Amino acid sequence: MMHGLRRIVSTEDEKPNLTWPLVKRVLGYAKPYRLQLVSMLGLIFTGSGLHLINPLIFREMIDKTIPAGDVKRLIFLACALLLVALFDGVVSVLQRRLSAIVGEGVIRDLRLELYGHLQRMSLRFFTNTKTGELMSRLNNDVVGAQNAVTNTMVQMVSYFVQAVAMLGIMLALEWRLTLVSLVVLPLFLIVVKKLSKQLRAIVRRQLEANASMNAMMSETLNIGGALLVKLFGRQMVETDRFGKRANQVKDQGVLRAQTGSIFMAISMVLAAVGTALVYGLGGYFVIRGEFSIGTIVAFTSYLVSLYGSIQMLSNAPVDFMSSLVSFERVFEVIDLPPEIEEKPDAVVLKDVKGELRFENVTFTYQIGDEHLLSDVHRYGSMESVSTVLSEGEREAAEEERISQARGNALENVSFCVEPGKLVALVGPSGAGKTTLTYLIPRLYDPTEGSIYIDGVNLRDVKLESLSSQIGMVTQETYLFHDTIRTNLLYSRLDATQEEIEDACRAANIHDFIRELPEGYDTVVGERGYRLSGGEKQRISLARVILKDPRILVLDEATSSLDSESEALIQEALKRVMHHRTSIVIAHRLSTILAADTILVIDRGKIIESGTHPELLEMNGVYANLYHTQFRKREQTDRR
Repeated sequence: MMHGLRRIVSTEDEKPNLTWPLVKRVLGYAKPYRLQLVSMLGLIFTGSGLHLINPLIFREMIDKTIPAGDVKRLIFLACALLLVALFDGVVSVLQRRLSAIVGEGVIRDLRLELYGHLQRMSLRFFTNTKTGELMSRLNNDVVGAQNAVTNTMVQMVSYFVQAVAMLGIMLALEWRLTLVSLVVLPLFLIVVKKLSKQLRAIVRRQLEANASMNAMMSETLNIGGALLVKLFGRQMVETDRFGKRANQVKDQGVLRAQTGSIFMAISMVLAAVGTALVYGLGGYFVIRGEFSIGTIVAFTSYLVSLYGSIQMLSNAPVDFMSSLVSFERVFEVIDLPPEIEEKPDAVVLKDVKGELRFENVTFTYQIGDEHLLSDVHRYGSMESVSTVLSEGEREAAEEERISQARGNALENVSFCVEPGKLVALVGPSGAGKTTLTYLIPRLYDPTEGSIYIDGVNLRDVKLESLSSQIGMVTQETYLFHDTIRTNLLYSRLDATQEEIEDACRAANIHDFIRELPEGYDTVVGERGYRLSGGEKQRISLARVILKDPRILVLDEATSSLDSESEALIQEALKRVMHHRTSIVIAHRLSTILAADTILVIDRGKIIESGTHPELLEMNGVYANLYHTQFRKREQTDRR
């Protein structure tokens, strides 16, 4: 049913695609916050300046104030140390606040762009992509990407400014000691180059393990997946599988922390080497009387700060390259072109009468990976259970599977429905009925041929105006985990309470809702599972009535309902379809008999069309379906 997804091959030899266009694109997310970033830069310079003062105060104390016994000056210098610490704290708080404003803003902007782009993706994208992987990109990867813009870049600038300032004042104090202290710098660079490569590979594997774990949680913790797990008694199996994936996340996290700590340990050793050299040579100069003890104390303080800045500065590219992994994964989704695109000069459908025409429509489900999301690296051969599919989803999936075997899901389909007429679609399972209905609201586009509403090609219509003219009721009604009122208002946000109740009366559900303790404010539960199938169907019909579309697409699913619910729905359907162009995948003989035209579909083709008496006279596929299915079902229901 579903195509294999492309995979990201993660190896330690893989290098990031670090190019100027990529860096420029990353920096583009910080552009709306340039005022805050400039303010942060000013605070960075201020903080760096404050860090230069303390060692000079220490030198003044040791070399002059204490030997001279100047108590007043000593108190003054001590107060100066306190004020420097106070100002440094204020600067740090302001800098952190600005950093948070930029960081959280970037997260919001990136999520909005990513979510908005996902809303424009075709139905095929969602049938071939696990929800958990999308959640991972919206959460883990977006946060990782934000880290590059705020923390890493800010730190690189901050530590660079500090390093340059420290180096300048150290050269002014004693150039020979400064040169000695820089001996270990090449070793820093070698360590960074070696460990950054390993760390980036670890980060990618950790993100992929997180995505895999999120995908399993999304599948098994929604109502459908939880039901399937319980029905087959697989709670322990799924817990074990989840444990394995959680262990993969843990192992990569431990490896990441270990690699980082190794880098820190080596850096500390190298810093200790430099410090030892400075103390040794500096002590020799003090013994010879070339400079004072206060000078070497101040110089050592600057040296510690310099090594700290160089260490963090050398580690910043590692963090930045790791963050690029997150950006790459986010950009991969954003760069996927939508399959269903709206033309720049698309027109708005107005005053729609409801004429629907198919002209030589052929449709083939794509088999390739184009327009699909790369899958994450998978660990182990067993995957988690899939979410329970609705009847409509199973029918669509079956049609996709069968169409791949035969080539085309639909082939040279042509028909015309006059405004206000009812067309019934009948045929065996997998014939292409559901696929045909999915083409009307442009959930897919025809591979060949065209579809017209009132003579206007659907490809030339604004998607929002097309959606406003089409009401679709699938077999499995989807309701949000919210109140009945909210679910109804989803079809028309500005509807009044009176209009909501009128729609519910037309759908034969108002009396039921009114008897609920909280009425229209009753929460329906996940996917509406707190309601029966018939109640959900009638709420779905009320939602369509409230929308008031000119064209109704209906997958008539009443065979699994009790007789009372079915009677209420059948009565409501008559009201819904009245004066509307209706395309119905018919399961009931009463609908077929009421149809103005019956289209018999088999293997993606319309093989017969006409009224009920005309098709019976042909003694073909429809006649066989009538005698084997429809009439028998009607007789059974009457009993």
